[in-house]
Amino acid sequence: GLKKLAYPIQKKSTGFYFLFEFEAEKNNVVADMELLMKRDERVLRFLTVKMDADHLAYAESRRNKSKKAEPTEA
Repeated sequence: GLKKLAYPIQKKSTGFYFLFEFEAEKNNVVADMELLMKRDERVLRFLTVKMDADHLAYAESRRNKSKKAEPTEA
């Protein structure tokens, strides 16, 4: 979502944050995605992190917790 940046980047003080979580079979998927991000002038910054088993378990528990917190439609 739209957030205020901690400091201005290219004279911009707000930006959209996205979180992508994916699994890939091929090794070069991350490199290809990073190349596309570097070429896209709309992307100010990006960070790529490889998740280990502990990170995956934590992310799954957060997803489950947020699903429980969502209000159900009547």
